[in-house]
Amino acid sequence: MVMSGGGQGDPRDDSSTAEEAIVLDWSFQNHTGENIRKGRHSGSNFRRSILDKADLTEGDFTECNFSRASMVEVDLMKSAFDGSDFRRADLRKARLNLSNFRNCKFAGADLRGIRGKYAIWQGSDWWNAIMDDDLRKALNKKWPQPSE
Repeated sequence: MVMSGGGQGDPRDDSSTAEEAIVLDWSFQNHTGENIRKGRHSGSNFRRSILDKADLTEGDFTECNFSRASMVEVDLMKSAFDGSDFRRADLRKARLNLSNFRNCKFAGADLRGIRGKYAIWQGSDWWNAIMDDDLRKALNKKWPQPSE
């Protein structure tokens, strides 16, 4: 059986390189519990998909569309989501520590029940999301809302 993502393929076969992004279009699909750990999927579309309890750890999901996706209890730890769209996504009880959320959109996203204070939120509009007061205080201290 051939497994992807291990980077142990034939070195002459340039389609098996671990750094190459595989763009997915899982929009409007159910992928509950899916395991795409260490995946390289920048530029993928997960709009309105169901990713509840999925494993997206240690992956590259830069510039992805997660708008209105159901991501309840999803594991996003140690992943990069720079420039991704999470508007109106349901991220309740998601695990997002040690992840990068630089310049992401979170308007209307549900972040209740998470502990994401050890993630990087630089340039993201986290204050437009629905979240618990303790997370709001922690993020406001480390990544304050710009004064305009």
